Amino acid sequence: MKQHTKGNFHQTAAPLLFLLPNILIFGLFIIVPAIQGLRMSFTEWGVFTTPRFIGFANFVELAQDTVFWKTFSNTIVYSLFTVSLIMVYALALALLLYKNTIKGEKIFRSLFYIPSLLSMITVGIAWRFILGDEMGIINYLLRQSGGSGIPWLTDGNLAMVSIIGVSIWAQAGYYMIILIAGLQAIPLELYEAATIDGASTTKTFTAITLPLLRSTLLVVMVLSTIASFKAYELISVMTKGGPGYATKLIVQQVYQVAFLEDRMGYASAMSIVLMLIISIFTLVQFKFTGKEQDYE
Repeated sequence: MKQHTKGNFHQTAAPLLFLLPNILIFGLFIIVPAIQGLRMSFTEWGVFTTPRFIGFANFVELAQDTVFWKTFSNTIVYSLFTVSLIMVYALALALLLYKNTIKGEKIFRSLFYIPSLLSMITVGIAWRFILGDEMGIINYLLRQSGGSGIPWLTDGNLAMVSIIGVSIWAQAGYYMIILIAGLQAIPLELYEAATIDGASTTKTFTAITLPLLRSTLLVVMVLSTIASFKAYELISVMTKGGPGYATKLIVQQVYQVAFLEDRMGYASAMSIVLMLIISIFTLVQFKFTGKEQDYE
């Protein structure tokens, strides 16, 4: 029977002391607001009114709110396409740029990474200038060449496609860097052994690269999923959730209900539902892709 010995101060208390500032910040700005938001979701409350406990009334109303369910479906569509395409695109870039396969590799890495350093407000303004109906650069060039403008941001389906495309452009470089780090952690000896055994490029990718990159892919999937469910600035600048409700996500609806309609309790109920949705998606992702991998 193994004996478990207690560590000394440097092994136990010291790490906790270093973690203490982060724990305090996390508790103060994440846990406490989450608990407060849960409490608020059971009340009828505006900024200038006294909170009144109403039980589950906000959640009952939410179940019958057609606008909320429209924003919910938009959020799911946006997240599924954005996360899937980001993973494919970022992985393709990482595979192309993680080793010296092309000339000027570091320059290309920087070019693809730079958009992720920009604020989403800046990205939204720039792409609205590019895709706008009347003043957009693309439509201007199309009209100058004798064609007609394309309603990138005023047609419901095209508007959703546009914000998904811009989101991928803005975020893929960040996840590319994470995947490059994961690829560089895979021992080269495995690839050398595969080459000696005569394995094809496809076989090497499916038997070595993908399995050993699974944990990194999981990180990318979880982070991009959370980011897609919280998308706000880009959509607010590019389409303002329109046309109609075509590109309005749950986060935009939460903002409108809380600060424009002054229904803090109802908005808190929406936020709780959003948090549950993100948690469920994250747990499902861990369930199906979160198995431990080693390099042996």
